[in-house]
Amino acid sequence: MHCEHFIQKRCSSCHHCMTDYAEQVERKDQQLKIQFSSWAHLDTDKGNDNESSSITWLKPVASADSAFRNKAKMVVSGAAHQPILGLPATQGKEALSLVDCPLYPKPMQEILIYLQDWIRRAGIPPYNVAKKKGELKFLLLTQAQKPEQYMLRFVLRSTQALPRIENNLAELQARFPNIQVISANIQPVHMARLEGDEEIFLTEKQSITETFNDVPLVIRPKSFFQTNPQVAEQLYATAREWVREIKPNHMWDLFCGVGGFALHCASPDTSVTGIEIEPEAIASAQYSANQMGLTNLSFAALDSAQYSQGQEQAPQVVLVNPPRRGLGKALTDRLEALAPPYIIYSSCNPDTMKEDIQGMSHYRLERMKWFDMFPHTDHVEAMGLLVRKS
Repeated sequence: MHCEHFIQKRCSSCHHCMTDYAEQVERKDQQLKIQFSSWAHLDTDKGNDNESSSITWLKPVASADSAFRNKAKMVVSGAAHQPILGLPATQGKEALSLVDCPLYPKPMQEILIYLQDWIRRAGIPPYNVAKKKGELKFLLLTQAQKPEQYMLRFVLRSTQALPRIENNLAELQARFPNIQVISANIQPVHMARLEGDEEIFLTEKQSITETFNDVPLVIRPKSFFQTNPQVAEQLYATAREWVREIKPNHMWDLFCGVGGFALHCASPDTSVTGIEIEPEAIASAQYSANQMGLTNLSFAALDSAQYSQGQEQAPQVVLVNPPRRGLGKALTDRLEALAPPYIIYSSCNPDTMKEDIQGMSHYRLERMKWFDMFPHTDHVEAMGLLVRKS
């Protein structure tokens, strides 16, 4: 990927972008195999069981090397007469506009370029961290590609700048009618926190819909959503394929978010219970289930570990997709006790994934596949199939 910001040493977020992409994929593949295969070998040496600890590695899913990201999180800095969307000033470096970042598709770049000037014309003062003055802290733009729609969020220190936004919305919506959802999030705390609790919608519509594999997924302001849609589509399709091989009557989807895995894996023969702590995400998942006419899905806004503690038995398959910190000991211990025959583990952090699997000694990691959700970085999305040892 060609990036002038990286070449000129203004931004180093994509620290492998000058490496040939095929070489990046090969490096990640080898590193992940070493990380997990060496552990599997050690597990065999310890004599924990008589079953083979070898892992079947499936072909990784590569990404486009540019224009693959569907969400822009821009720090707003500079001054009211010259706002800058991108990276704030740091010691020795000036603030950097990233509205033309090659990670974003051209239509997103066009909106971001326009917004940077629109903020100036609207007279919305950027927040100054050092002086604790100003109003606009962040700008968050999310794209759904099927169909092409956008959600735009202004993260503000207070409601003081709301009239300036509202007075200039007609111009913005006339220029980009596919920006279907616009909201203001109020984050009054002076700290490195992306968003606050209060969301004020400035449009009648409050969500956009992305479609993966003919499954509609609702994106709302505070819902987690994968940032690389082409790769995410294949992640969900792979999970569905694995579940259909097992053919469970019932399964859990823990940390289900907006229901990406649950909605893909549900079938006339497989019912799914989805658990997610964020009520907004659960509302989105239930809406999608209703749209698809699925009646064998149930969703609940609960903590996954607490939910598991209240269950006397587990279904045949438990799918988990935790945040970067992993499952944690309480949940791994509970899964060990509940003893589902299969666990499908999807993770954006192979380090915590490996720790969690090591904490479940009654399971062997049978199959692994990884997805390059984050090109030009060291990060991957990995998915493994764990089988209960006989």
